[in-house]
Amino acid sequence: MATDVRELVDSNQGVVSRRIFIEDEIYQQELERIFARCWLFLCHESQIPHPGDFFSTYMGEDPVLVTRDSNGKIGAFLNVCRHRGNRVCRADSGNASAFVCAYHGWTYGSDGRLIAVPSLKEAYYDELDTSKWGLMPVAQIESYKGLVFATFDASAPPLREYLGEMTWYLDCFFDRREGGVEVFQGMHKSVVPCNWKLPVENFGGDNYHVPWTHLSALRSGFISVSRQKEAQGGAFQGRMVASGTGHSIICRGGDLANESVIPEVQAYEDEVRAEIRERLGPRLDMVQPIVGSIFPNFSFIRASTTQEFRVWQPRGPGKVEIWSCAFTDKSAHQHIKTIYRRTAQRTFGPAGSFEQDDMDNWEECTHTARGPMSRRIPVNNQMGMGRETFNEDLMAWANDIPVSEHTHRSFYGHWAKVMSAETWDYIPLPPRIP
Repeated sequence: MATDVRELVDSNQGVVSRRIFIEDEIYQQELERIFARCWLFLCHESQIPHPGDFFSTYMGEDPVLVTRDSNGKIGAFLNVCRHRGNRVCRADSGNASAFVCAYHGWTYGSDGRLIAVPSLKEAYYDELDTSKWGLMPVAQIESYKGLVFATFDASAPPLREYLGEMTWYLDCFFDRREGGVEVFQGMHKSVVPCNWKLPVENFGGDNYHVPWTHLSALRSGFISVSRQKEAQGGAFQGRMVASGTGHSIICRGGDLANESVIPEVQAYEDEVRAEIRERLGPRLDMVQPIVGSIFPNFSFIRASTTQEFRVWQPRGPGKVEIWSCAFTDKSAHQHIKTIYRRTAQRTFGPAGSFEQDDMDNWEECTHTARGPMSRRIPVNNQMGMGRETFNEDLMAWANDIPVSEHTHRSFYGHWAKVMSAETWDYIPLPPRIP
């Protein structure tokens, strides 16, 4: 019987039980009701640009193989052999015309079809219907501005409906110039002993921790002058934006998101400012998105020093595997691309000046929840309660400054609804402009 998590999340009071970060029964329910049902980010199209390219990833704890077949069509399949359940493709990425299971040699094409079985005539007497034993495909797969998403649930709403007006905010990260973005080759992977929800909420709405957690980075000059002034008690400029359905974004005000401590990057931002403003429209004058999360486990950041996206791969209630990729505008100058690649390593890489700070906090928040007495103390998400309103211009719930926990309340409130709902009829979708 499923746990009634609605008793553990009280968005009206702004409190959350810490049981949701540590109990295995709740985690197993997450795998079934969230990761086997919601739209999950798989990869960017630039990571599989050519026919035969593939990318290995996960949807929850299910291994998934994303391919581009010989006709250029993108597909996604359980990376599980239909014979004995062995993992078919062991490589992270590459190019292949076929995938051969190492156990008994069953072979699959890039379109998922079973194309060869050893001793088919002799051992199976040519009676095995290979057309019925191809790799299991995802139920739905769609791409938005190069971002490939999939779901195992055939009854899930279309991707655009799932994202709602958050598509505009995604455009600010991944489609602000013609051609969109390209992802740098390679990926940082690291395992952290923390619950997967903690980094998601952090990227989607925790501006409060910056002057405390990242004090050393502030003092070293990694963050723009206006951010340093805010951290030192200056006026906050920007807003926290939440869809009400788990998606949330931290926004700066005016042109502040384009500030950079790197002169070459600042010059580039000044050069393309008018083009971006024309492409994204007048809403950009109100908010400048800098970091956010799409429910359940996809996050992204475009700051003065880095441009990256993250997939928080769950590995149990107390462990997450972080997959981090750096990206840049496809049409950016080559020297700008080089700068962003290097700064990604220095700031939010596993050994970066920011990443280690965050990991330590997430680990300790998870570790203390293991104690029976500590687990009885709820998490406080009460900052700014009642101060957020639905903004018609932003098509989202927003407050007046970029420090609030209404995004946390929105995330966990939606988490509880998805975990409790038997079908999609009971899961709300974000609003869209008519």
